[in-house]
Amino acid sequence: MRIVVKIGGSLMKEGTPDSLVRDAAELSRREQLLLVHGGGDVVTETAKKLGKEQRFIVSPDGIRSRYTDRETAEIYQMVMSGLLAKRLVLALNREGANGVSLSGVDASLLQAKRKSRLVIMDDRGRKVAIDGGYTGKIHAVDATIIDLLLSKGLVPVVSPVAIGEESEPLNVDGDRAASALATGTGADRILFATDVDGLSLEGRLVTHLDPSEASSRLPKIGFGMQKKVMAAVEAVNGGVGEAIICSGTRSDPLARALAHEKCTVITQR
Repeated sequence: MRIVVKIGGSLMKEGTPDSLVRDAAELSRREQLLLVHGGGDVVTETAKKLGKEQRFIVSPDGIRSRYTDRETAEIYQMVMSGLLAKRLVLALNREGANGVSLSGVDASLLQAKRKSRLVIMDDRGRKVAIDGGYTGKIHAVDATIIDLLLSKGLVPVVSPVAIGEESEPLNVDGDRAASALATGTGADRILFATDVDGLSLEGRLVTHLDPSEASSRLPKIGFGMQKKVMAAVEAVNGGVGEAIICSGTRSDPLARALAHEKCTVITQR
């Protein structure tokens, strides 16, 4: 079985939880495991230390994201691929798993089209168009390098940086990148590990949804979880057997999520 695990940025702030790393290492001994990581908060902190203030924008759909100019794109790539990916590889190696870090730029793994324009909401609630910067939308996945690494028993650790049509690095959303990798590499399941048990509505954990139900709930969901639900729906609609949103902070988090214990499962009915 091939499994993609997206490790949310909330879990990368102080280093990935030991229980999650141990569980990932154990899982990799039985299944083909591919990890994708976030880390936006670390990017923001590092950029501020370098004197580069970060700008965040909101789409008409209410999705909040980082505005990425050229300098921010370089900082983003440096932190994601140079710091966080290597930190995760070292943690895996300590648990006996052979991790290999790469970004979507390597071997043209994640191919994206640069957005020429972005429509955002300004401070007065009006729609305005701005330059797209170095943000991209993934349109293709070349699974060659992933297939090779997995065939050798290695654990790919992918940073969400894509390659553009002019060979430029592009910032892409980590959850959507994980979804694209799951569909593009023929994964059977995808897990989104975060700092909560799953999707909660009206104070209650939602345990099962199909893609249409999940999509209909999007307007009621906060932007952080909204991205995960959108990515989960895209993965399932793209042929992945099931998508699971789960906590990465408890003991044996991946094994328990795969057993559908206290998490949100999105799958075709």
